[in-house]
Amino acid sequence: MTLVRWQPREALRLRREIDELARTFWGDWGNDNGSEAAWHPRVDVSEAEDGFTVNAELPGVSREDVKVSLEDRVLTIEGEKRNASEEAEKGAYRTERTYGRFHRSFKLSSEVDVDKISAVHKDGVLTLSLPKAEAARPKEIEVKVA
Repeated sequence: MTLVRWQPREALRLRREIDELARTFWGDWGNDNGSEAAWHPRVDVSEAEDGFTVNAELPGVSREDVKVSLEDRVLTIEGEKRNASEEAEKGAYRTERTYGRFHRSFKLSSEVDVDKISAVHKDGVLTLSLPKAEAARPKEIEVKVA
């Protein structure tokens, strides 16, 4: 018998792929009240010693159509990806790109200095910098000889 190491990241990726496949065929069928977005931008969150970085893929979304807000330590990215093509009106043979409103929200820990959050939109990627508060940063304590 061979033991296989369980990789939780792989299970999550499979679930995202299944969800994406279901949305492709049936749209946002789990959305009964219209409160959820029709599509969700892919997001990477990373941590460094001095803070966190959030990169959201927003291809085809202009800076004017993106809003970033913070309320009660919940950071929200929302906006709309518009279909500017007139081809849709002429009758499309195949449509794979997703359009519509989107939103993603993240609960911020007390480590984040919310007054210093910054956002940059470049080449279809929204980058949010979430610096850590001074008290949350690791400090090295000098050991003295007695």
